Amino acid sequence: MIQNYLKIAFRNLWKNRLFSTLNSVGMGVGIAAVGLMGLYVGHELSYDRFHTNADRIFRVVHYASWSGGNLQLAPTSAPFAAALKTDYPEIEKTVRFQPEGGGIITYKDKRLDVSDILFTEPTVFDVFSFPFLHGDPATALVQPQSIVLTKSLAEKLFGDASRAVGQTIAFANNFPNRVTGVIEDVPSNSHLQFSALRSLPTNYTNGWQNFELYTYLLLNKDSDAETLTAKLPKFYQKYLRKEMGDLDYRLELQSLPSIHLHSHLDYEISPNGTISTVYTFALIAALILLIAGINYVNLYTVRAMTRTREVGVRKAIGSRRSQLLSQFLTESMLMAFLASIVGVVLANAFLPLFNELSGKSLTLMHYGTSATLLALAVFLVALGLASGLYPALLLSGFRPVVALKGRVQIGGGLFRQSLVVFQFVAAVALIACSWVIYRQIGYALHKNLGFNKEQVLTFHLDGDEGRKQIQALKNELKKSPLIEQVSAASNPIGNNNIGSNGMMVEHNGIMSTVSQVIQTFSVDADYLPTLQIKLLQGRNFTESVSDGLGAVLVNEALVRKMGWQHPLGKRIRKLGNDVAPEARVVGVVSDFHTYSLQHKIEPLVLQMPAPSEKDNLYVRIRPEKVIEAMAHIKSVYKTFDPNAEPTFHFLDENFSRQYKAEQKQGQLLLVFSLLAVLIACLGLFGLAAFTAEQRTKEIGVRKVLGASVTSIVRLLSTDFLKLVLIAIVLATPLAWYAMNQWLQSFAYKIGIDWWVFAGSGLLALAIAFLTVSFQSIKAALMNPVNSLRND
Repeated sequence: MIQNYLKIAFRNLWKNRLFSTLNSVGMGVGIAAVGLMGLYVGHELSYDRFHTNADRIFRVVHYASWSGGNLQLAPTSAPFAAALKTDYPEIEKTVRFQPEGGGIITYKDKRLDVSDILFTEPTVFDVFSFPFLHGDPATALVQPQSIVLTKSLAEKLFGDASRAVGQTIAFANNFPNRVTGVIEDVPSNSHLQFSALRSLPTNYTNGWQNFELYTYLLLNKDSDAETLTAKLPKFYQKYLRKEMGDLDYRLELQSLPSIHLHSHLDYEISPNGTISTVYTFALIAALILLIAGINYVNLYTVRAMTRTREVGVRKAIGSRRSQLLSQFLTESMLMAFLASIVGVVLANAFLPLFNELSGKSLTLMHYGTSATLLALAVFLVALGLASGLYPALLLSGFRPVVALKGRVQIGGGLFRQSLVVFQFVAAVALIACSWVIYRQIGYALHKNLGFNKEQVLTFHLDGDEGRKQIQALKNELKKSPLIEQVSAASNPIGNNNIGSNGMMVEHNGIMSTVSQVIQTFSVDADYLPTLQIKLLQGRNFTESVSDGLGAVLVNEALVRKMGWQHPLGKRIRKLGNDVAPEARVVGVVSDFHTYSLQHKIEPLVLQMPAPSEKDNLYVRIRPEKVIEAMAHIKSVYKTFDPNAEPTFHFLDENFSRQYKAEQKQGQLLLVFSLLAVLIACLGLFGLAAFTAEQRTKEIGVRKVLGASVTSIVRLLSTDFLKLVLIAIVLATPLAWYAMNQWLQSFAYKIGIDWWVFAGSGLLALAIAFLTVSFQSIKAALMNPVNSLRND
């Protein structure tokens, strides 16, 4: 019986090759889109779940707020771990990470700049599951100056990872480290990403307010995180209140698997994703699959009109409805099978592009061959049943007498029109959203940031040799005509990591007793001219000792916040710095962005750097000589530090990198918007072809009576274009709401203009018109004699 069903199904698919192709390609594109999006969503949801103790591992983070300021920090200070372990028996083990372990590694004649190295403690391998290839996890980081390498880094240094253990490598800015172990490379779905782990100094500690380490807890198997959280307010009263005073403070335990998608605190140890992005991509995939399924239902249903006599004959000779249902569902399943082949081929072909756009390294068999094939089989059956059930019920329900006479009228016209409208609502909304995202990213990349970011590169001075001779290095660089300006500072801006400090600020002639949270970093006297920042009042720094101790520059945001009418001479004191003299404001600079446009310009204090803080150079180079200038900078730097290997970063790239996630989202959304439009147009093309076929005689009569090609095209296109216009009206408020919510993540953003939605609608309308008019023109150009002869 099944063999007979398949034979008839193949025969019908071959007889209606146009509709079969449209259905298989449309559904295939939908399957490919769902498959790729499924890989992405699954990968995002799998973060950190590979650890054996994932459900018992928690990260300690904290929040505080007070009059005039607040903090929400992922890192804690050094004493937290020991105090928590002592006070709360629910905690089995603790481990801390300090992210400043990277630098230039040398081994014999090999020299590598490896920035992603973490300091940590021996308990790291008790808490986390990082499989060892060589070495003993129990003792690997017990001894000082020990380092555990990942397999990739070990192979770069030693060729063969098995030769790494026992070797000694040197850090350019630190002491030698002995390799005590090699582990597998860290999986891409880990929020902790590193190339190596170094032993944190034994009994390492620091002040309670020096928030520089990330603290993780492994709870006992019978402990409950909520119960422990309820006890944590006592921790502040016991250890922190005497340091931080009276404020609203809260410790929080973040479960390990939740960090990647749900934590967006300051100073995260690595860039995190967002659960809203996962939901968005899952929704887009579902929409595309739904659009493809709608195509199938629409095309299969309208084709039913040509199979009414077949149904009548089958029923007349004794076929039961269940048998007819089986026949039509077999056709649906066969179509789903063919579509799945198309989908797998397309997914495999476009996977490299998808990985590039999403920033992933996924494969079709990412979750294993068996799991992938099983998921595909379940998906195929579900898709075949879901898309074929309505047409099967419709076809099998015809009365045999009426069906044999060919008088069956296919109902559900309004339903099919509603499905077409739904398809184009999704397509138009996706086009509009893509357009808004691209406009916002373009605005962010080209907005005036308050300084000239073009042709300014920065690089870090790794060795002490260069830092000790910073002024001589600057002077030597400025001798070249390739260099316009040079400045030294404590941080490169644009990386969203400048940091803030609590400061006492003068108000109405009295030093405030309440601290203000103010961004601060150190720059020398050449910083303003190098970045071309405007000085609005007062003067710039000089290289005098008095400026180094007692002068600061402030931005307009701080002046506005404090309500200063005459800011020059106002006093500022850094919180906790009781021994240093009060600094006075000597100048006011125009507001400029130190963070990306997701962040509002905050009050800022610029101070002169101590010699040890001059570890980042800003160099403005001549635009027509970029390569030559970079080579010159490197050669000059090497005369001061022969071991130096500077890594250059351009300021404009620093800022654009902060919009990388949004750019990826926009690119993916654009690609899948085009897919949605393509699939919707395939369905529209099929419906237009069927409509033209059904109205062949009408078209012939109209042409004989003098109708023009234009009037016939208008006749056949109008009904479809009305549906697209309705879709535009419905899609506009949906897209506006979605983009209004998305733009809330930017402190500086574009307005949502009406013409974006009008343009998106016109684009969809034009594509739909071209799709329909192809069939309409073809029908209108037919010889009316042949049309009228058609039975």
